[in-house]
Amino acid sequence: MTENTGQIELFEARPDDGVVVINERCRKRTLDGHCVVTVAGMTLTQFDESDSLAEMHAMVMLVQQSWAMQKEVAKAFRCSERRVRRLQRRFEAGGLSALARSKRSKSRPRLSHSQRRTIPKLKAQGMSNYAVAARVGVSERTVRNVLRRIGWVEPVAEQLKLDDGMSGAETEVSAGSAQVTENIGPVSAPVADQKASDPGPELPWTLDSDPQDRVVDRTLAVAGLLDDAAPLFASATGVARAGVLLAVPALVQSRLVELAREVYGSIGPAFYGLRTTFMTMVSMALLRIKRPENLKEYPPQELGRLLGLDRAPEVKTLRRKLSRLAKMGRVIVLARALAKQRVADRGEAMGFLYVDGHVRAYHGKRVLPKTHVARMRISMPATSDYWLNDAEGEPLFVIPTEAHKSLVRMLPEILDEARSLAGERRITVVFDRGGWSPKLFKKLISQGFEIMTYRKAPFRKVGKKRFSEQKKEIDGNEVRFTLADQGVRLLKGTLRLRQVTIWRKDGKQTAIVTSRRDLSALEVAYRMTRRWRQENFFKYLREEFALDALVDYGTQEADAERDVPNPKRKRLNAEIRAARQDLAKLQAKYGDKAWANPEVQRKTMRGFKIAHTDLRQDIAAAMKRVAQLEAQRAKVPTRTPVSNTVAGPVIKLATERKHLTDVVKMVAYQVESDLVRLIRPHYQRAEKEARTLIHEVLTSTGDIEVADSELRVRLSPLSAPHRTHALAALCDQLNATNTALPGTRLRLRFSVCPAPEASMAFPGPKPSKKAPDSPRPDTSGGG
Repeated sequence: MTENTGQIELFEARPDDGVVVINERCRKRTLDGHCVVTVAGMTLTQFDESDSLAEMHAMVMLVQQSWAMQKEVAKAFRCSERRVRRLQRRFEAGGLSALARSKRSKSRPRLSHSQRRTIPKLKAQGMSNYAVAARVGVSERTVRNVLRRIGWVEPVAEQLKLDDGMSGAETEVSAGSAQVTENIGPVSAPVADQKASDPGPELPWTLDSDPQDRVVDRTLAVAGLLDDAAPLFASATGVARAGVLLAVPALVQSRLVELAREVYGSIGPAFYGLRTTFMTMVSMALLRIKRPENLKEYPPQELGRLLGLDRAPEVKTLRRKLSRLAKMGRVIVLARALAKQRVADRGEAMGFLYVDGHVRAYHGKRVLPKTHVARMRISMPATSDYWLNDAEGEPLFVIPTEAHKSLVRMLPEILDEARSLAGERRITVVFDRGGWSPKLFKKLISQGFEIMTYRKAPFRKVGKKRFSEQKKEIDGNEVRFTLADQGVRLLKGTLRLRQVTIWRKDGKQTAIVTSRRDLSALEVAYRMTRRWRQENFFKYLREEFALDALVDYGTQEADAERDVPNPKRKRLNAEIRAARQDLAKLQAKYGDKAWANPEVQRKTMRGFKIAHTDLRQDIAAAMKRVAQLEAQRAKVPTRTPVSNTVAGPVIKLATERKHLTDVVKMVAYQVESDLVRLIRPHYQRAEKEARTLIHEVLTSTGDIEVADSELRVRLSPLSAPHRTHALAALCDQLNATNTALPGTRLRLRFSVCPAPEASMAFPGPKPSKKAPDSPRPDTSGGG
């Protein structure tokens, strides 16, 4: 075959082997090691089959110029859609040369000579490893390796002098601790020298002396010499929302700031650093500032006073901080660390763990899979999270899911986390009917877990004579149920469990299945019905903390091979239902005519059939239609990959930033709960009003005074004397913790301002003119 003949055969549009149809316009033809891509019969590109660069360029051109979809190109060139999208991004970023780059080497990247010189210089200035890594643009591990190779030794006496251009004074800064050693004013307690007898944590440093004007620190942050602004407080009266400082001891107990520093290290040189960002987010949650956008409604100077800053971070700043933390992808590590700390503090509440999913409805423009939102009684686009709560309904852990995994599929993953958190404790996991699966129960019991759940209908009812009313006090609550206790066998008798059935007032029965045989039937019913505390927790967080708020509008790739219900089968099911309804109507009409048949005219069935031949034919056609649809449905699979049901790439909402805000709101809720436990013995109506009282306390006004290495907070009296007395008792308990404000050496001291005299605040009624000296009648009932 000559060269010209080969070219003619290559470009001819013949139905031979080697032709791949991309879509109705585009074709790919391969012959004798050469490829040609045509669009509407015109040649787009030709290349040798071994030329991978030309092949990648052809794939990008087809998608970039909208001649073919990513899915079509991926199928024609036998690759994944993810690879097509990756090639697009590389081509947009660097053109053809970016497509030609080789695969990444698995060996560690080499540092430039300037980077190797810069790392010890920055370290000598007293910067942390994380701060150095952020400045140089490498990981913290790389910084540690470089320092180890050069034999870095932390200096002790070496000092770096920073020139304060505003005051003209030279301030010495220790390279080891990065703390200012010169006394710069009476409100500079957080930056005082650390004595050898009190090493304590490393504190941020400052060159400012005016808490209302932090211009020097802001300049240093811009120059990259400051990781986080040190809190500076000034004495002030009538500070709005000063009561939020009452949450600091409980927040310190949770170790949120400390653990965040261990997990994230630093978020780069900034005036608003890691500690300030987390303190701001927790304060926002406690003050019911539900979204970063709501910060516009509050003066930044007022919120800054609560943080020890001249101004609190505003909307764009806080959103940038959240984005930077989300990019690190370490929120799951922080969540585990917080959960372990919570278990260490409240191990007694880990015996019973409650698991349930929370569905967040989505009202945006993205195409997301639908799920049933029980509280709205409708199916709509939504996302799901699964929460793990302790025996008192307190949140412990949250796991975002991949597009509505069922509780049956999520329970093993959740309980793996629970086991790693609770250790070898005996754990009873309590969940609702969504987790009903006897096979799963058998697996969990073999792994050492105890289970407790509602039995899924249908099940055999228990005879009324077997029920008896039982009453007992459990956890300080009087519990009363009408119960029946019996054994039950599942999985053809291979799984033996216990069933406790509750007789309800409406005569219906609710069956509880559990593996716990050591508990009384009354306690089983009590523990199972306490699952509603978790539902109440979801409702409280939705209303008070905006749990369902959308904080991230970004998306990310989802698993395109995840199987979902087949929409074709769903449409066939609808057609079958409609066809059966039509058949039923025709059959009913035929029966009505048979019932009303006059025997005088049609004495035999044969005569009746002849008289209604048309109706019989319609019935036969309807039955044939139903049979055809059922046969068609039998050939359609029940489930199919999600890529077959979605036009375009398979996506999901970005989860990292939402997960981070959920963790912060969870810590804020735990802080509230700790304050509720402290105030409960001093407030009579604590069971109904404790959280309302705590919210009033946190938003109350107060005076702030800095004196004698203490931050004194005097709160205004509350709306009623008994509430003020409860607040005073809470202040005494918090003072006993001797807690220092994070980032400072200032010890927190709380008190309540004395209430005004009752005669001045509430003038009494005027005396009666008729009987000014008559005694007040006794209405106490005698005695």
